[in-house]
Amino acid sequence: MTDGSTSAERAESEAEFWDARYAGSDRVWSGEPNIVLVRRVGGLKPGRALDLGCGEGADAVWLARKGWRVTAVDISRVALERAAAHAAAEGIAAGVIDWQRHDLGETFPEGAYDLVSAQFLHSPYDMPRERILRAAASAVAPGGVLLIVGHAGFPAWETEPHPHVHFPTPQEVLESLDLAEEEWEVVLADEHERIQSDPDGRPTTRVDNTLELRRLAR
Repeated sequence: MTDGSTSAERAESEAEFWDARYAGSDRVWSGEPNIVLVRRVGGLKPGRALDLGCGEGADAVWLARKGWRVTAVDISRVALERAAAHAAAEGIAAGVIDWQRHDLGETFPEGAYDLVSAQFLHSPYDMPRERILRAAASAVAPGGVLLIVGHAGFPAWETEPHPHVHFPTPQEVLESLDLAEEEWEVVLADEHERIQSDPDGRPTTRVDNTLELRRLAR
């Protein structure tokens, strides 16, 4: 945004936007964990996980079932309430998932994590994504993994893409993290296709990208 509003005003507008979006329907997302998370994390030894932009909690619940202790973060109170209800309905014990509300451009969860996952951390607002992802990298414990999954472009049914919106490539995300090369291993940096239903329920192909990094143990 360039309208002169303060960061607090922008944060409140973004929170209101996401609260309204979640409140507008019984479910916004599928209720299933993100497929890249399942593929890339399923074989890891469980530890502490940080789920950034947890939405309705499907990823956090899946991680908890796999034995992870999860800190799950979102800007929307409505999403967090729905996510906590989902976890309870799935029989996840209280305390296994710590639901926290953060505007990640202003505040960030404390601690070090064996997994930090940022799945589709996009926003129609002027979210400082690069700064947030640098904070995410800083939160990875030695030996831990940073998994960033994002869109590579607009969906096929978007008839009026916004020309000012840029979806970074995995290499661009990596460069923006400004990491010390001797401290990190690039495990995966790639684009992939997946099937996504359009608003009318018809299957379409969408391109996403994945960046997976491992922080080398000291």
